[in-house]
Amino acid sequence: MSDSLTPASVRSTLSLHKLGVFCGLAAAVWLGTAEAPTKLVNSGFSPFIISMGMVMGAFVARWTVPTLLKGTGFLFQDLRSKPHLIVWALLAGMLWAVANTLTIFAVRNVGLAIAFPLWNTNSLVGLFWGWLLFKELRGSGVKGWAKVLGGASAIVGGAAILAVATTRQSDTPGKAAIGIMAALGAGVLLGTMYIPYRKAYISGMNPLSFVTIFTFGELGTVALLTAINTGGAVNMFAELQRARPMLFWPFLGGFCWVIGDLFQNFAAKYIGIGRGIPLSNTNQLWGLAWGALVFAELSGLSPTGKLLVFVGSGIMIAGAIAISMADPGASELVNWKCAMDRECDRYGLNPKEVAAVVAGDDPLAGQPHQRRWWEVLVMCIAVGVFVWLALGTKSQHLAISMPWMIVLVAGTIVPLGVCGTLLWRRTRFS
Repeated sequence: MSDSLTPASVRSTLSLHKLGVFCGLAAAVWLGTAEAPTKLVNSGFSPFIISMGMVMGAFVARWTVPTLLKGTGFLFQDLRSKPHLIVWALLAGMLWAVANTLTIFAVRNVGLAIAFPLWNTNSLVGLFWGWLLFKELRGSGVKGWAKVLGGASAIVGGAAILAVATTRQSDTPGKAAIGIMAALGAGVLLGTMYIPYRKAYISGMNPLSFVTIFTFGELGTVALLTAINTGGAVNMFAELQRARPMLFWPFLGGFCWVIGDLFQNFAAKYIGIGRGIPLSNTNQLWGLAWGALVFAELSGLSPTGKLLVFVGSGIMIAGAIAISMADPGASELVNWKCAMDRECDRYGLNPKEVAAVVAGDDPLAGQPHQRRWWEVLVMCIAVGVFVWLALGTKSQHLAISMPWMIVLVAGTIVPLGVCGTLLWRRTRFS
């Protein structure tokens, strides 16, 4: 290997492991914040319609953010160089849509306290697939296994404690068996969804390109499921029209969710799904902060419940710290390279170019890509949709703490700026 520094290493000396950890934690903040707008939705609307509104916001975000950061020229060139990964991105979007629908039925039948910990096992499912298919943790030794597996288990366990502490069991409807099966199924599908993520990134695809295609599988599947549930496309559009006064809030939630998902994708790329996904699953802590501080959802909680909240939060934080300290050793990195070489051999990819992309030094990132006029049009349409929805939104009569809202909004924006800057300096968003 040449002794000369690569462009990426000249830009920043930040290790890829630390970058991936920052991305995972930033993902948790934004994924947790995405829950806040949905709290402003009045009851009386189908969960499918609310989910459809979020996916519509996600669809807009998945086009505008990559276009703003890299431009359509880069995205199209990246996709043309790895066309076999397009179907995997579509598959990931479809898996997410089905899993999200299952979570709706799980909450309806067994309540959040039981459902959330069950589908949050996706961390362990993803860890298993990372070990089995992509050689993650192989050669990491007992300490590495203890940190990652113990940390992931702690995050799942802490989430279970938080869910039990913050959910009223009296609100739990019947049909427990169906609800439990739905929650477990959602966990399996969400964990399996990360297979296409990791496959794409060890093959050299840019996360921004991946999520652009992901959204078509996501939107198409959610639209189909919503149409079936509401009795056809005509009824679906009628329900969306009826929900017009509140549609801005799930739309905004979907937009925030995509920002978190982008950071989650970068985390999966640079530290693997076994480490990155559990870190991003600490989003429940940030969602809890919104619920407790802004919407006063814990005001009537018993002293025992408040104690459980502190215990669960502490366990999740300890799990995140353990994973953050579990940087892969030389032996594990050799196994990661074997998995990468396997993908290169299977699809005829250039191993040197793919290795550069995996190391955050994408050759395409250093090439000039002309900006197109339609990129401005895309941005204008996105802003126009937001303004149009906002103008037709009716105020929601909910008591909120404005000072805490300002604090949490600032706490959400800061990781975006910090982690976005780190990604740009280290990888140029590659």
